[in-house]
Amino acid sequence: MFKILVVDDDKSASRLMQIILDEAGYQVTVAGNGAAALELLDNEYVDLIILDLNMPKMDGHEFMSTIRSNGINTPVIVVTSKLLADDKYQAFTDGADDFLTKPIDVQELIFRIKALLRRSHIVNEQKLTIGKVTLDYDALTVQREDEIQTLPKKEFYLLYKLLSYPDKIFTRLQLMDEIWGMNVNTVDTTVNVHINRLRNKFKNYPEFTIIAIKGLGYKAEINSEFKKSR
Repeated sequence: MFKILVVDDDKSASRLMQIILDEAGYQVTVAGNGAAALELLDNEYVDLIILDLNMPKMDGHEFMSTIRSNGINTPVIVVTSKLLADDKYQAFTDGADDFLTKPIDVQELIFRIKALLRRSHIVNEQKLTIGKVTLDYDALTVQREDEIQTLPKKEFYLLYKLLSYPDKIFTRLQLMDEIWGMNVNTVDTTVNVHINRLRNKFKNYPEFTIIAIKGLGYKAEINSEFKKSR
């Protein structure tokens, strides 16, 4: 079960958030300000942080700057009543991964939490090996024996995503959200173009095949003789 830390000095808001997240199947811990949250992070692991900006002792901006400067890359969603564009800009500069304003849309919040947790899982895995093929997330490379290909970021992330969940069908919308982000102004033909490039680059690799599912999206299929090597 994923563990989420809610950092907010408003006890009513924290309680409501805890109820929402509990019902969505997450384990929830609450801290009343940034200083309390830092102390908690010294003793517990969390998968994602939901953070208010206006708090006593240590506000959200200082908290994010502190954890990022100490190498903590836990995803952070800022949920705040502050509406100024400068606040949003500063939050992302401090290290926020997403930003929502109160009152929140519950379904949208859960959607964004799931998307960030999936991305975080992919990043933490770092490497993926299938047969003689190794994908290195840090280097953006795909290596098979002596052949090494360095891919553009979006192509690599797309391939890594599909191969991380073999046989799972992803819609174009899901892939656009995961790889390009929810708010990007693009169209699903972008996914098609990147998929076609990947299929051309790896058409001679026996380990896997990228398959288009008509009317649904795409999936990666690991050829049977290589499934045990993952």
